[in-house]
Amino acid sequence: MQESSTKPYLIRALHEWCTDNGYTPHIVVTVDANTVVPPAHIHDGQITLNIGTMATNRLTLGNDYIEFQTRFGGVTEQIFVPVAAVSAIYARETGAGMGFDVVESQPYPGGGDATAAAAPKAVPDTGEASSDTASSPKPPKLTVIK
Repeated sequence: MQESSTKPYLIRALHEWCTDNGYTPHIVVTVDANTVVPPAHIHDGQITLNIGTMATNRLTLGNDYIEFQTRFGGVTEQIFVPVAAVSAIYARETGAGMGFDVVESQPYPGGGDATAAAAPKAVPDTGEASSDTASSPKPPKLTVIK
């Protein structure tokens, strides 16, 4: 049996260290065909993602994939990142962290591509109108309670 990579364990450890010390963990991802992120936020083939507890929902730091929901410009997005594509994890406030070699990532094992795998989990049903209104998000509304 092939020995597993230390990379996902180090990512989880540094995520925990950042969280325990009140820092905001960020990952730098080299985007490839198996990465599902908003294309508008990719710069020079990379994207930096905040994976802090306040910025993510349903964060899973797995051995092969990192998955979570987050908001970009008020729109909920399902993020799917192969661990192989992560080039660094660091604390935003201090820059302390670790860099990694990027290797070719494997397609999502559930069949099909990563986009198809992530699509069914994209946004939980909030009981609002049909998908026609989902493409034009409404601005948040605050109510003062006395």
